[in-house]
Amino acid sequence: MEFTAKQIADLIGGRVEGNEAAAVHTFAKIEEGQEGAISFLSNPKYTHYLYETKSTIVLVNEDLELEQEVSATLIRVKNAYEAVAKLLQIYESIKPKKTGIDSLAFVSPKATIGKDVYIGAFACIGDGAVIGDGAQIYPHVVIGDGVKVGEKCLFYPNVTVYQGCRIGNNVTIHAGSVIGADGFGFAPSTEGYDKIPQIGIVIIEDNVEIGANTCIDRSTMGATVVHKGVKLDNLIQVAHNCEIGENTVMSAQVGMAGSTKIGSWCMVGGQAGFAGHIHVADKTFVGAQCGVISNTKGNEQLIGSPAMDPKVFFKASAVMKKLPDMYRELNQLKKELAELKANK
Repeated sequence: MEFTAKQIADLIGGRVEGNEAAAVHTFAKIEEGQEGAISFLSNPKYTHYLYETKSTIVLVNEDLELEQEVSATLIRVKNAYEAVAKLLQIYESIKPKKTGIDSLAFVSPKATIGKDVYIGAFACIGDGAVIGDGAQIYPHVVIGDGVKVGEKCLFYPNVTVYQGCRIGNNVTIHAGSVIGADGFGFAPSTEGYDKIPQIGIVIIEDNVEIGANTCIDRSTMGATVVHKGVKLDNLIQVAHNCEIGENTVMSAQVGMAGSTKIGSWCMVGGQAGFAGHIHVADKTFVGAQCGVISNTKGNEQLIGSPAMDPKVFFKASAVMKKLPDMYRELNQLKKELAELKANK
């Protein structure tokens, strides 16, 4: 399917600079541009590619000033990165979707299946499960008894949703993720550890995306909750009774201990860790490999382990580099002091 520069500009509220009839049928990175492709430029480090790219159309920011002639047709927009994201969403939405239940899938006669649903081979839908309209359930997905899945959800292969959990509308869960496994609850005893039954559920609200091999544990009682708009990367661990606020995003390998509460609009870097039973306030920005062990105030940046203000962290890091020299100087001073005392 082809689109002209004018059609694309109309879709995203842009302004064409060049040939309005220039047509494209695919996407390409600006440094790997090809004829018939549309690219975008948002990072100034890639500006030099604009003058040599072979892409037919390039999305650029309104305020970009050209330093030389450009062969591609430009579409100027307020934010090129947001514009290409919107185009990719449109492109994805017009791709044909699978429907129907594969003959090799198992669907309990007690389950309720909505309209235009796809259920792939070897998927298993348990007793009392509800699958909303337009859901896409890929092969080897397991939907447990009593699970409720909203409309237009997309579950990639080998996703497992344990019994009783609730999934909202337009939720994407990537391959290998597990929703609702038991929380890590054990009570020490004289003979070892007694398992504490985890009788709660997981609730995932609308418009959430969960990366591959991420695990969200069911609560001991009540619910582990992922609120609407949250985006989780691959290999994240969300423990029992945790709560993640609206529109918070987390990079890969983040770990949350039990009963941690993360506020709305937080941003968490890769491999960050959160101690249990703490509250991270709204709009907290947590750096990669940060260790958060206490409550936060919100509207702040944290880096390091234990987590601290970046200014304090950088000062401490500067001192850290000098510690070996300071240690030698201290030992020398102690030696000189001992000699002075001995000579009295």
